[in-house]
Formats: sequence, structure tokens, C-alpha cells
Amino acid sequence: IGDFSPSSFIFLSFCRKILILSFWQEDEFNWLLKEEVHAVLKQLQDVLKEAHRRFSMPTPGLESQLKQENFILGSSTMDQVKGVLTLQGEALVQADINLKVTKSSQVLHFQFREDKQWKLQQIQDARNHVNQALQLLNSRDESYHFKTGAEVNKLMDAVMLQLTRARNRLTTPASMTLPELATSGLMKMFMPPMPGDVMVNFYINLSKLCLTVYQLHVLPPNTTKNFKPAGSSVLHNPGAMFELNNNRFEVSHVHKVECVVPWLNDTLVFFTISLQLCQQLKDKVGVSFGR
Repeated sequence: IGDFSPSSFIFLSFCRKILILSFWQEDEFNWLLKEEVHAVLKQLQDVLKEAHRRFSMPTPGLESQLKQENFILGSSTMDQVKGVLTLQGEALVQADINLKVTKSSQVLHFQFREDKQWKLQQIQDARNHVNQALQLLNSRDESYHFKTGAEVNKLMDAVMLQLTRARNRLTTPASMTLPELATSGLMKMFMPPMPGDVMVNFYINLSKLCLTVYQLHVLPPNTTKNFKPAGSSVLHNPGAMFELNNNRFEVSHVHKVECVVPWLNDTLVFFTISLQLCQQLKDKVGVSFGR
């Protein structure tokens, strides 16, 4: 073949090292796709199964029945509002509320009618998103062979989307207008019925179950007060105005009370752990191998 020059020998040695490194990287990458990816997916499934279990804790000794939990509402407004809420999974099955009317100091007592429950849509939606994340993971069992890093990233992106939506449902209560609150089905839940100058709203904020009570007064038809309807909000302030059935109202007092639901806090922690596992796998696939 002829003599090799020193430079040719160096070049061939370099090519040989590149080839060996390439084979080594290919083997390691295949190992990652075959073994480590599935190990992380198993971790994710275990964490999300724990999160899902928190949404449907059974009654001890009665596995077919969801556990009922009572929570005492704490107030930061001079005990104007007191109460006990009974939560069963995603349903508020009882609310026992005492409201001290600001002007008269009269105490009003309300509770859910026995035939009524109030579904907390935020909890229901969060649970559904966890279910969808688990379905995505279950579709790639241990026998499935990932062919590319892009395929892994696509799965992780889909799982992270569901987890982010689940977390956002618990951390971002829905905004509502005052007329929407006034005509909500929640106002028909109570016995005795709520008076026309009181409105309530329940929502989840992080790991807290919150109750907001609005006291209203009717604005006289000939009032010279500048009427400006309030927009949509999670929490409306005193002075907010709205119109309903040709009557104009102003919020005179707002009372917000809340209680901590420990299993909601657990669920948020599981969401954070799961999102971190997804991102770490994406980083390992993307940065280490660039595929």
C-alpha cells in the first residue's frame, strides 16, 4: 500500500478513536433508552400513583367508601365567620356556617341541604390531569423500546403538560364576576336559603380550602354614586358594584376564611417531584447525547 507519513498515521489514529468513541456513545445511548428511561418512568408512575391515591382516600375498614374529613374554618376578621366544612374526595358534602351580620351583630346560620353536595371542580380537574399523565406513562411499559431521544422528550413533554395543568388548577382559582356568584348553583345549596344580601364562594388555593362571604347593600335607584360594575376576580373588595335583575348592589363587607387540607399539600409536592424527574430525564437525553 505504501509508506504512511507521520501525519497520516496521526490522522488514522484520530479516526480510530472517534470511531471507538462513537460506538461507545451509541452503546451508552441505547442503554439509556432501554434501561434508564424505563427506570425513571417507573419512578414517575409510583409518585403519580401516590398523588392519585390522595384524591380518593378510603374510609378505614370501608375501602369502597371515600373518607370524610372535617375542617374548622379559621378567620382573620374578628370571627365574623365561623364554620365547619366536610370534604369527601372532590366533593364538599357539608358546610355549616355562622355569619355575624356587621350592622346588627345578628348571627345567621346556614348549612347544606341534606340532598346536596358541591363538587370542587378544581380538585376534579387536577385528578383528571393526573389520570391522563398516568395513562401516557402506562402506554410505554417495560417491553416498549424507545428508538430516539426525541421520542423520550415527546413523552416527557406530554406528561409535563398534564402535571402543569394539574398543579395550575390547584394554585389558580377561577375568576368570577359578582353576577356569576349571585346566580351560581352554590347559592341554592343552603338551608335556610341565603338572604339576598349575602353571597358565598368556595375555592382551592394551593393546599387551602377557602370560603369567601360577601355582604351586600342595595344601591338606591336615584343614587348619585358613580356606578361602575366590577370585572371578574377571585376575590372582590368592599366597594365593588354589580347589577342583577335591574337592581344595583355594592359589596359592603368581605370575609375570607380558610383551612389547610394536608393531602392537597402532599399532592402539590408530588407534582413538583414528578416535574423534576421529567426535566432531569429530558436534560440527560438532550444534553448528554444531543439527540
